[in-house]
Amino acid sequence: MTFEFATAGRIIFGVGSAKTIGEHAARLGRHAFVLTGAHAERCAPVLRQLDDHHVRHTQLGVCREPTTDFVWSGVEKARDCSCDLVIGVGGGSVLDAGKVIAAMLTNGGALMDYLEVVGAGRELSRMSAPYIAIPTTAGTGAEVTRNAVLESPAHGVKVSMRSPFLLPRLAVIDPQMTYSMPPALTASTGLDALTQLLEAFVTRHANPLTDGICREGLRRAGRSLIIAFEDGGNPAAREDMCVASLCGGLALANARLGAVHGIAGPFGGMFKAPHGAVCGRLLPFVMTANVAALRQRAAGSVALARFDEAARLLTGDERPAAEDGIAWLQTLCERFALPPLSAYGFSDPHAADLIAKSLKSSSMRGNPIDLTEAELESVLNRSK
Repeated sequence: MTFEFATAGRIIFGVGSAKTIGEHAARLGRHAFVLTGAHAERCAPVLRQLDDHHVRHTQLGVCREPTTDFVWSGVEKARDCSCDLVIGVGGGSVLDAGKVIAAMLTNGGALMDYLEVVGAGRELSRMSAPYIAIPTTAGTGAEVTRNAVLESPAHGVKVSMRSPFLLPRLAVIDPQMTYSMPPALTASTGLDALTQLLEAFVTRHANPLTDGICREGLRRAGRSLIIAFEDGGNPAAREDMCVASLCGGLALANARLGAVHGIAGPFGGMFKAPHGAVCGRLLPFVMTANVAALRQRAAGSVALARFDEAARLLTGDERPAAEDGIAWLQTLCERFALPPLSAYGFSDPHAADLIAKSLKSSSMRGNPIDLTEAELESVLNRSK
């Protein structure tokens, strides 16, 4: 058995922990480049902390999924302002944009030099500028992952920069920062976290450390996602989902993902759609396909027992098998009224292109079994 485990340099979790940002930032830099989401007012307490600790700051809003051009303009702005510290306050898109900007502040060349698929895919050679990641959603776990996803409109795909140097210097997870999430965003981000946990639990690259992390995350997501959706001010549910999201990020960074993300990534490059909602829509059908394929072609796979265990963790019941987990997921998605893939513009003529792109995805290589094109087509037919 061989494996490695890497994560952010330091993780601080707890209600009120965002109030410590000023003192941490002052130790890491003098001029912070601060990225925020569409609701920049959520960042106000962080900015006050920086002011109180005499850390200058320049702000940039990330109002949609970051594109390559947008992030490069952020790099140039941060350089022009002589920023020596980057802080991301927001969801996964904000945190990913911050990772790339922090990396490009210390690494020479152009952004395309380091991007996979559409670029040269070169490795970063220098440690990124200090980066503090502060999530305001509970979904991607991007505060503890070593990749960043950007949209390349010119190529019609989402692409990654990937390096251990992308891991934030500090991740601060304060559940209070998620209380204002509306129900739809709570559902979408929560489904992303749940999907990451389930896929990392059954992946070919799972290891003893990620196994324990996934079990804890699945248990918490199973008992609290619906509660957080229905009562956004419930402190226990919000805390559970923040832990689940963190666990998902820790797990995927070290064990990879599977076919749901293998499809959802390329889908997001082809259509404008909430990533978590797409994952949620695909998840029951991908799980069905995986279980059937494993039973037909790899009956001795440990992944089959993992799917059964995941069902027990999600439902809180010691009796369920994989089929019960699938039913639980389908009921959850119906409760959240997830739209079909066709709502985003997907139709039958798109299937062949999407499948071809999915099969090239790095996430697909973590799936517990190689799914055939026919099996992937069946997943898309049931999800549309």
